[in-house]
Amino acid sequence: MARGLASYLLRAYSSRNNLSSVRVVSSLSSRCLHSSRRLCSSELPNSSVFPFQPFSTSLIKYLTPHHAELQVLTFNKHLYSTAVETEIKVPSSNTVESDSDHNETNGDEVCSETGGGYGHVGDRDPVEIYRTLRDAAKGEKLSRDDWDILIEIFRDFSESGWASNQALAVYIGASFFPTAVHKFRNFFSKKCQTDIAKYLISLGPGDAAQRFLFPIFVEFCIEEFPDEIKRFRSMIDTADLTKPHTWFPFARAMKRKIIYHCGPTNSGKTYNALQRFMEAKKGIYCSPLRLLAMEVFDKVNALGVYCSLHTGQEKKNVPFSNHVACTVEMVSSEELYDVAVIDEIQMMADPYRGYAWTRALLGLKADEIHLCGDPSVLNIVRKICSETGDELYENHYERFKPLVVEAKTLLGDLRNIRSGDCVVAFSRREIFEVKLAIEKHTNHRCCVIYGALPPETRRQQANLFNDQENEYDVLVASDAVGMGLNLNIRRVIFYSLSKYNGDRIVPVPASQVKQIAGRAGRRGSRYPDGLTTTLHLDDLDYLIECLKKPFEDVQKVGLFPFFEQVELFAGQLPDITFPRLLEKFKESCRLDGSYFLCQHDHIKKVANMLEKVQGLSLEDRFNFCFAPVNIRDPKAMYHLLRFASSYAQNLPVNIAMGMPTCSARNDTELLDLETKHQVLSMYLWLSHQFKEETFPYWRKAEAMATDVADLLGQSLTKACWKPESRNPQKPRPEKDDGYERPRSMIKLYKKKRDEKSAPTDGHPQKVVA
Repeated sequence: MARGLASYLLRAYSSRNNLSSVRVVSSLSSRCLHSSRRLCSSELPNSSVFPFQPFSTSLIKYLTPHHAELQVLTFNKHLYSTAVETEIKVPSSNTVESDSDHNETNGDEVCSETGGGYGHVGDRDPVEIYRTLRDAAKGEKLSRDDWDILIEIFRDFSESGWASNQALAVYIGASFFPTAVHKFRNFFSKKCQTDIAKYLISLGPGDAAQRFLFPIFVEFCIEEFPDEIKRFRSMIDTADLTKPHTWFPFARAMKRKIIYHCGPTNSGKTYNALQRFMEAKKGIYCSPLRLLAMEVFDKVNALGVYCSLHTGQEKKNVPFSNHVACTVEMVSSEELYDVAVIDEIQMMADPYRGYAWTRALLGLKADEIHLCGDPSVLNIVRKICSETGDELYENHYERFKPLVVEAKTLLGDLRNIRSGDCVVAFSRREIFEVKLAIEKHTNHRCCVIYGALPPETRRQQANLFNDQENEYDVLVASDAVGMGLNLNIRRVIFYSLSKYNGDRIVPVPASQVKQIAGRAGRRGSRYPDGLTTTLHLDDLDYLIECLKKPFEDVQKVGLFPFFEQVELFAGQLPDITFPRLLEKFKESCRLDGSYFLCQHDHIKKVANMLEKVQGLSLEDRFNFCFAPVNIRDPKAMYHLLRFASSYAQNLPVNIAMGMPTCSARNDTELLDLETKHQVLSMYLWLSHQFKEETFPYWRKAEAMATDVADLLGQSLTKACWKPESRNPQKPRPEKDDGYERPRSMIKLYKKKRDEKSAPTDGHPQKVVA
């Protein structure tokens, strides 16, 4: 056949129709990367978890990056030479004989121009290359420069995210991948053949070398690490978090009706949902906070509907009650309800607690489920309902009165505070500094609300602020004011719009700004119109930008495994510590595209601390790690360690903590009161997780917690001191008359030597040690 464009197109067409010449890495493929071994499609991981990138998904995409001459239709002699066929690999049955002859005559010429004369190596089957290396007696000698390049290529390969992700297809885990690459490099160096090494060197570090090495690496791993692959495959199967809606078969058997009450704060969405909750014969209200659950509990009972209260720290069972107000983590997926209300449903996207809302939505056995929240998770709820087969109804709300931004800020002067104002600061130190400044320079008195206070104290402070008959007319609060409290706020003032996120100072997210600012103005209160502004003029533009910005569409919601799933996974890894088990689970778990694994660094920190405690079962460690403890408070962590140690020794767990006799007189004593209440709250929580005889003093703990909460409320009303850090730094040695204690004998010797060598002519000179 004549050599020309028609010949080239025929060869390309023939190659395209031969699927065996296209190697595609895909989780849906039954072939494993040029391998002679077969893996069933059911054995491969889910494609939504591992972002595989194929070697070549189409002929043209594969050819044109490597051969720029194929991008132009000119009669170039290289266009129709074996440069095309070396990449296409056309089988002889589909190739005209005259073209085969042409390949034989011109192959050497082309290879000399690509790969330094070793371009034919790129055409060979990776299985054949691996077997050649494996069967070689020993490697051939290379120069020092060549070895340096090869080492750099393998280093690049071991650090390749693409190769690491692709290796998951053959069950080579991310943690084992560097070890496998290291052993593969040693194997390559011992068995290396000159032509293979030269071709690899001609590619250099980069994508081309990675794609050449990877199928050979796969062959090596399948033959050398069968036990590791089998073990990791078992881990993958036990850490499978895909299709979480199938975890709740009884809920799936029901035809549930989901009503999404979608709107901003002060729009009546929760009120309407609670009305339906109280009308039902049996209902459950799921709250994001203990404080809100307690408020609904009191309100519903006051209206004549018997309602019980279930939180991690308390269980109040009202006789004859068919209604329950609980925190979202305490939701029972075993009970059958007529109506369920899940408040603040947008918390599904919370990086730490989002799993609790996801479980509640997927697992509640209720004929009607009312979701209350902003529009950010509406699309993801629609997607979940399509998977579960539930009917979704949407009720959209607007604020009763629009939120107004005051263009005139406080201009940095807290003396411009007025009655009914709420100043929002994002650190405990700033909260007390603002309170001190307002009470010093104005006639206003301040109530204080922040996250470390117990719910009882926050309610007491909120009632004090809402009461118009006293002198407490200004509220200073943290972002804890954003949910859980009904407050008569005239104006929300942002002290700043940045906060510390545990790593660095970052702007407050727009969604949080909206949530907090929306607390201003309340229907039926003294201030129905809501106002918001900032302390400093520089922050006003960001406030306006946040309020104008539409709610961001959430793409993923949180998941976390149940204990039974962790226990099943632990069966694959005997003799491993619990913190390491959590790390392995995070590495191995598979998730659908709509979910993420919630962060659990705080759980791992508690787990690391409990490693020194012997005698705890896996379930015991799991439960202790979820205890409500502030991991930044060393005193609280000490008491948790003590509780776990007593439990492990089968001893009744004592509270062993003294009670203060009066309210706090300084910030140190106030911090101590906060810690004491947290320890008591933790004891109560643990008493509901374990058998009653192991934590027998829970009634005493309840009474002590109530007393401490009262003392905290009294302390806050008269607090007039500067705040202190919960973890104070060690004081540095003070200088006395210019003397500083030397840090070493060497520095002392140098100092004396410099003093002796200093000039004595009365002119001072700088001496550099």
